[in-house]
Amino acid sequence: MSKSKQSRREFLSTAAWSAVGTIGAAGLLTNCASTNTLKDLKDDTHLTLLNEAPDGEPLRAGLVGCGGRGSGAAVNFVDAGPNLEIVALGDVFEDQLQKSKTMLKKARDIDVPQENCYAGFDNYQKVIDSGVDIVIFATPPHFRPMHVEAAIDAGKHVFQEKPVAVDPVGARQMMATTQKAKQKNLCMVSGTIRRYQKDFIETQRRVANGAIGEVVGANIIRNGGAIWWVERKPEWSEMEYMIRNWQNFSWLSADHYVEQFIHELDVMNWHMDSWPVKALGYGGRTHPVSGNKFDHFSVQYEYEDGKKAHCATRQINGCDNSKTQYITGTEGYADATGSLYNHQGELIWEYPYPEDDNPESEWYVNNPYVQEHVELVTAIRTGNYINDSETQVNSTRMALMGRMAAYTGKDVTWDEVVNSDLRLGPDTYEFGPVNGIPENPPVAGTAPSSANRYT
Repeated sequence: MSKSKQSRREFLSTAAWSAVGTIGAAGLLTNCASTNTLKDLKDDTHLTLLNEAPDGEPLRAGLVGCGGRGSGAAVNFVDAGPNLEIVALGDVFEDQLQKSKTMLKKARDIDVPQENCYAGFDNYQKVIDSGVDIVIFATPPHFRPMHVEAAIDAGKHVFQEKPVAVDPVGARQMMATTQKAKQKNLCMVSGTIRRYQKDFIETQRRVANGAIGEVVGANIIRNGGAIWWVERKPEWSEMEYMIRNWQNFSWLSADHYVEQFIHELDVMNWHMDSWPVKALGYGGRTHPVSGNKFDHFSVQYEYEDGKKAHCATRQINGCDNSKTQYITGTEGYADATGSLYNHQGELIWEYPYPEDDNPESEWYVNNPYVQEHVELVTAIRTGNYINDSETQVNSTRMALMGRMAAYTGKDVTWDEVVNSDLRLGPDTYEFGPVNGIPENPPVAGTAPSSANRYT
């Protein structure tokens, strides 16, 4: 439906905003029990979709993990509204910390005092104890469960980048921390940005309301070039090398199926409205360059009612790239990014982006990396509690399910992931050797024996 065919009044009267509620008179989104939402997202996610958080007393945030995404998240936080400050920085490495400090000064004139900059493995605790209200976590995801638990224990609100764990043990720890945060009324917002992006939200709302009939499956693909990697320098210990090269080690990144593809999996979960009961997958590494991760995956998920969804992702240079987020219904299919089609491939609706990208338009799509922080700050300042961490944990579990299936060549069930004792990584964190973590990817199955065909 084009913008000219649907007025603002018609839009407001028909929008039963799935997973976020309905628009109230004050322009805020309030909880709506009648919406058709993912069962694990029904609690504690009430979005405003304001372009900027309301003013209020200053909120002081500390950043843990000063790489590119962490530094970007710090900028996104201060862009989310007035009276927002970054007052502490933490990273394992001093050079990364100083690089971030310089970038923040240049980007938004954020001047973090040197006495509030902390390096070493205990940097997260020092940031938590520095007098902040909010902690932004953007470290390699292996550390997320431990770091976030410490912040919630200390009474801090949390922004946590995705994914929130690299293994089932970490996911259980994060789920327990999430429940603790709810008991303490501490807000948690996660970095799965599509649930904070108006075009994705409106598309999902229409699918949930039957625009393409009953959802019966999905086809999700994300193919792109190889991720960055770094060569080991002679002066680096094994631990330092792995952390500096974290994207390429599964114990630190969870592999790209979990670390990156979780965006697409989370969108699929949102539309499928349930969690799969089983996964069968495969993958491997075509170009053995660095670390022990795969560079391609293909996974089929099966749901309790028999529905199936196919997901595939690749990180290899020199290949054609594509991104597909198709949700199949009995009467058509959706491109989750903002359009609906019938089964003849004819467009039946697309998101009406304002031609001038006018922020005053009801259809304006705010930067989702900023919108996450708008929602977090608004919730804190208005008391409109928000916590999306349970959904994030379960999306992480679904991604782990696919990775585990591909690594082992075996069917993996949801219950196995929830209850597994699999834990990746060392038990202690110190610079030096890291035992038991080979620099080669897992190999599923066994090699065939030769056949005696010519006797």
